[in-house]
Amino acid sequence: MRIGIVKCHGSGNDFPMIDGRQVTMTDDYWSGVAVALADRAGPVGGDGLLVLTSGGGGDFGMRMWNPDGSEAETCLNGLRCVARWGMEQHAFLTADVKLKTSSARVARVDDLAPGVATIREEVGPADLQLSYWPMNIGQDELVDEVCDRLPSTRAFTAIGMPNPHLVAFVDRIDDAELEAIGRFCEGRPRVLPNRANVSFVELRGTSDLFVRTFERGVGLTNSCGSAMAAAAYAACLTGRRAYDAPMTVYNAGGLVRATADGGGDVAIEGNATFEWRGEIEVDPARETARDLEIIERYEDEVAAWDAVVEGMVVPPRSDMPDGPLSTATSQQAGKSSYLSPEGERGGRGGRGGKISWDGFSAVTPGSIGKE
Repeated sequence: MRIGIVKCHGSGNDFPMIDGRQVTMTDDYWSGVAVALADRAGPVGGDGLLVLTSGGGGDFGMRMWNPDGSEAETCLNGLRCVARWGMEQHAFLTADVKLKTSSARVARVDDLAPGVATIREEVGPADLQLSYWPMNIGQDELVDEVCDRLPSTRAFTAIGMPNPHLVAFVDRIDDAELEAIGRFCEGRPRVLPNRANVSFVELRGTSDLFVRTFERGVGLTNSCGSAMAAAAYAACLTGRRAYDAPMTVYNAGGLVRATADGGGDVAIEGNATFEWRGEIEVDPARETARDLEIIERYEDEVAAWDAVVEGMVVPPRSDMPDGPLSTATSQQAGKSSYLSPEGERGGRGGRGGKISWDGFSAVTPGSIGKE
């Protein structure tokens, strides 16, 4: 079957996106489409598949499949892209979006930088009950403590956002250690029957965070929106950051602005960038895709986000004001970018300069009103 797609990304988390209201398929077929389109060795590639749906109780809805064909509860980076697409089609400024197990309130807000389409999303409340996941470790919650069922002596906080997340605050992110814990969680069905996303988080500056995530069904990823939301809430829950205080959450793919409140609700503002739209032939049963035709490229949008990322300066670690920053690599959309030891974003192109958050609209849970 031939399907129309839009390639998009939120904070470097890139996806093919389909209007599912125009396609009738079983869940097994959607799973096959996800495997085919998200394959990095294939014609498209991505961190999963986003599907715009009719909603059922919301203004419209979203479903998301991981590259391995499993369906996720949500994807906040992807949600911003679906929200933008849905709102533009209906000429909405705000919308209620139905997710697999929850819902989210979204709104189009002022661009965080020239030419960067920006969406605010409100999600939560976060769930601390391990029975929600489930995570079978013989206790009700896990908040900033060591878990003897994990192969680590680090203290973790377990949060449903609504995806299951394990968050640990570290002095320095070690990718090898993070990947080892993440892969352990992929293959322990007695403890984690639905697996888990695992994040290491560094405190940056006086109010910000840097997050690195092993995403279930994906692996180490440049960005995970629900992980950034979980990290923001965990930082407040454990007293490392203040409730209701805006923070910038950085990762290898870019950044978002976040605020968490004491009730577990988190508001995020970030980009929803469209890269191109096209058509492709997909065989869901064989999980293959071929004959991609790109109809239109959104080069100005891509360039606008590249300028943000290349000019991004991450604050130093809170415990090492003058120390070097971690290096993280990105191989999204056929290019390489990195966080240099000086904390600047490097990569293709010559644009630079610091990005200022002056004028970035205040983000607080519950601030989106119905238009």
